Amino acid sequence: MQLQWHEKFKVLINNRWLVFVCAMWVQSCAGVGYLFGSISPVIKSAMGYDQRQVAFLGVAKDLGDSIGFVAGSLCEVLPIWVILLIGVVQNFVGYGLVWLVVAGVFACFAFWVLQWHEKFKVLINNRWLVFACAMWVQSCAGVGYLFGSISPVIKSAMGYDQRQVAFLGVAKDLGDSIGFVAGSLCEVLPIWVILLIGVVQNFVGYGLVWLVVAGVLPALPLWVLCLALFVGTNGETYFNTAALVSCVQNFPKSRGPVVGILKGFAGLSGAILTQIYLMINFPNESSLILMVAVGPTIVIIALMFIVRPVGGHKQVKPSDNSSFFFTYSVCLILAIYLLAVLVIEDLVNVSQAIITLFAVILILLILLPVIIPIRLVFFSEPRPSAEESLLSEAQKQEASKSEQDANEIILSEVEDEKPPEVDSLPASERQKRIAHLQAKLFQAAAEGAVRRRKGPRRGEDFTLTQALRKADFWLIFFSLILASGSGLTVIDNLGQICESLGYNDTTIYVSYISVWNFLGRVGAGYFSELVIRKYAYPRPVTMAVVQVIMAIGLFYTAMGWPGEIYVLTVFIGLGYGAHWAIVPASASELFGLKSFGALYNFLTLANPVGSLIFSGVIASGIYDYYAELQAGLSHQNSEAMLAIPLRDDDVTCLGMICYSITFGILSGLCLVATVLSLIVVYRTKRVYANLYGNSRG
Repeated sequence: MQLQWHEKFKVLINNRWLVFVCAMWVQSCAGVGYLFGSISPVIKSAMGYDQRQVAFLGVAKDLGDSIGFVAGSLCEVLPIWVILLIGVVQNFVGYGLVWLVVAGVFACFAFWVLQWHEKFKVLINNRWLVFACAMWVQSCAGVGYLFGSISPVIKSAMGYDQRQVAFLGVAKDLGDSIGFVAGSLCEVLPIWVILLIGVVQNFVGYGLVWLVVAGVLPALPLWVLCLALFVGTNGETYFNTAALVSCVQNFPKSRGPVVGILKGFAGLSGAILTQIYLMINFPNESSLILMVAVGPTIVIIALMFIVRPVGGHKQVKPSDNSSFFFTYSVCLILAIYLLAVLVIEDLVNVSQAIITLFAVILILLILLPVIIPIRLVFFSEPRPSAEESLLSEAQKQEASKSEQDANEIILSEVEDEKPPEVDSLPASERQKRIAHLQAKLFQAAAEGAVRRRKGPRRGEDFTLTQALRKADFWLIFFSLILASGSGLTVIDNLGQICESLGYNDTTIYVSYISVWNFLGRVGAGYFSELVIRKYAYPRPVTMAVVQVIMAIGLFYTAMGWPGEIYVLTVFIGLGYGAHWAIVPASASELFGLKSFGALYNFLTLANPVGSLIFSGVIASGIYDYYAELQAGLSHQNSEAMLAIPLRDDDVTCLGMICYSITFGILSGLCLVATVLSLIVVYRTKRVYANLYGNSRG
């Protein structure tokens, strides 16, 4: 009996007449604008308005009641319940605010705000709030990592072969890496303008791709789609530059953790956007491209006036350790949660309600870092001006180092003139020897015996032109081309790799690699900082370690051993992500912060160079060769069996052979990159000993 009623109830819920009746009830509440004739006298009396002012209120009401094209447009891409929820929020907020003002409640609220006004001013200028908002910006700044999910949709809709898809991937990588314009503009324009330029590029570029793929516009030539992907993805360089430059300047003594966490969120953005896409439950796959165009635009416009360099105390504070610990904990929980969600979605056919719950929890976890600035501003006792006295002795020594910049030339000459054995002396003795040598050099400088050198030394501020003359810069760059280019080749081709191995749901594996990418960035930021702080050893040594890890993962996959797709996503995700925590921090240490934006964006050119060679030539060439070979065999078999021959454009490759040779080549290239990184380590030992030897002592 209960089963019968259950079935009846399911039929009732899906009955169109029930929907019609409920729609009548909704419409019974949807004409509140007609009550304006009763509401306006109350407002007029309470506020003391004249009739002209009341008329302006009426015009505002009529405009709100009539401008509905946004609702109409959203109704084509969003579920009806989301449309209704947006209307509910607008109605509640709008009329609720009017009531607060008319009833006099707002006056009390305004008094409370006035009391807390100073606190809010401190909050807005708190570097931890900037850091939290920069994390949210970065959560939208890695949409290029979704190319593995987007490319099969474009390939299917446009009828492209793998070589054409590879060209799209190269265009995307060029857009993601040619950021020297953003880096240069960052030195002369406010950060909010940089973010706004990125927003416009992202919206226009991906918006055009969606219009073509969805059939709204007629099919356009391949070069137009390449240009659109370039423009859209190039917007990421503005997001990355704005976030990194702001936070590295706000946290000059914690570059490794800051860069690792920010780049980690950029790497995780693919998985985050995928979960939000699944929550909204778009009717077709091309809507993922639409979400990539619209989602980051909304988020970054909301945050663009908060993310910026702020004034105030920028040395290490006692509260920084606990704040970074909390941030790392959130990152770890976020990664574990996302991995668990992905495994569940991979193994179990979950309902839409559960997917929505997963996404809501994910959003709440992403918002957690804002607790840090709120706690520091509203729930912490203000510290006296003599805050430096609370720092540990090691932190005092480190903070005092920044006060010696006025004597850059002399200090650099000290580095050149001091004997190598000085670095191995105890800290106290080393300081005495250096002080004695410095005094002699001051005297020599006064007598004209010290020549003013032509350029900065490693560890000082370089311009991009000056850095390009340094061998260390080019060693890092070529190492990055070989290793990061190999990782990006795997990420860009992951959709086709999964298809060739017989996996249908490529989105899951794209999300997997995004999570490991995130962990690689966060983990590399932490461990590379540990290496330099505890051992005063060059940060690039950690880059050599992760390049070996990448080589192992690529070799394992090339051999076709069990679970190769999981090993590939873990090893490549960790290794590729680690590079983008280690390299920016290393560049800022060796070549300074003054032109960090330009230096960082030049180094990102390694990605398109590597992608063009490894993906556009090697991987796609090998893939298409075996695809054509398999297609030729299929033609022969079909003719022999008097079957209908395959179409000429069916160039899908199946099996491990499609990518095994490519993976073998990439594994060898990662080992070459390891050698280059170790050369950098050898060349910069003394620089890092000078930079971090005191804090170690």
